Amino acid sequence: MTSISLEEIKKIIKTELPSILKTDPSFRKFILQITKSHYPPKKKTEDRIEQLYQQILQMQEQSEKRWQEWIKRYDQTQAEWNKKWEEYEKRWQEWNKKWEENEKRWKENQQKWEEWIKKYDQTQAEWNKKWEEYEKRWKENQQKWEEWIKRYDQTQAEWNKKWEENEKRWKENQQKWEEWIKRYDQTQAEWNKKWEENEKRWKENQQKWEEWIKRYDQTQAEWNKKWEENQKTINEILKRLEKIDRRHLYTIGALGARWGLYSEESFRNGLKAIIEDSFGVEVMRYVDYDRDGEVFGHPDQIELDLIIRNGMVIACEIKSSISKSDMYSLWRKKEFYEKKHQRKVDRVIVISPMVDPRAKPVAEKLGIEIYTHSDEFIENEQKSLND
Repeated sequence: MTSISLEEIKKIIKTELPSILKTDPSFRKFILQITKSHYPPKKKTEDRIEQLYQQILQMQEQSEKRWQEWIKRYDQTQAEWNKKWEEYEKRWQEWNKKWEENEKRWKENQQKWEEWIKKYDQTQAEWNKKWEEYEKRWKENQQKWEEWIKRYDQTQAEWNKKWEENEKRWKENQQKWEEWIKRYDQTQAEWNKKWEENEKRWKENQQKWEEWIKRYDQTQAEWNKKWEENQKTINEILKRLEKIDRRHLYTIGALGARWGLYSEESFRNGLKAIIEDSFGVEVMRYVDYDRDGEVFGHPDQIELDLIIRNGMVIACEIKSSISKSDMYSLWRKKEFYEKKHQRKVDRVIVISPMVDPRAKPVAEKLGIEIYTHSDEFIENEQKSLND
């Protein structure tokens, strides 16, 4: 009989035991009965997991309670700050900016906390799903559970450390705030002292100003008296000049009107003789009656100089002076002629030694040609009148 060593027996058991446990229920029961003292039963394991779960819930409640206490302290402190803030709001915008940054960091921490809770809930859901597989993979899950507990303890330690750091920063900010209040009170005292000095100088300047106003009123009264006397003398001189100017104005106006009419007629007759005799062009004085008042707004006689050559019609206006309204009247005369005789006027010309500057934009807009030699004189006169 061949002897088998203990190591060989162990090797055979490791090799054959898994298949025997699968195929032989009585043998499997026997093995479990022998080895059950080496591992806890299922009920005990479930009780342990439940106990751990209750401890986690209790820790979560304590953390929530501590969080609510901190929120209450924060709300109380916030109320005190709001009271102080109402007093110093206009002067200390920089502190407000710093506080907003701190509030922003606080919200980020709050958001991280909510994300952690969400992540914890997701993890809890995964644990519930994996719980159905614990019968087959208890040892692996037991090891993962212990790792999670270790990780949770590390996270709890990190939270406690961050909480202590936040408390430390809170105390430092409180100390800075008290120092700032102390500095503000000192600055306020200095401002009050400077304000009193400035108030004293202001009263002295006010007194000097009142004395100057009094002297100015006296001088102004003397000037007003002299001005009234001088103005009275000037008004008498102006009345005399006005009487003389009125007489000369009537005389010059009458001569100008007569000379203007005669000049227009003379120039018209000379132009007609030159053009008709030398160039074979027909020059005619068109006279018609506007019964509908299309030109002047009421029935009236229409007069227009026309130059006709080879079917081309040129409307011409010869006047001693042309105004803005004369430009519109000439254009309406041209339209009246075209409408009545069904004949197009090819060009519209104005010949005048004096053209009102305000009439030029109208001529450019309507396409009327202007021929004159005193534009600069008229513009200078108009500028001097406006000045």
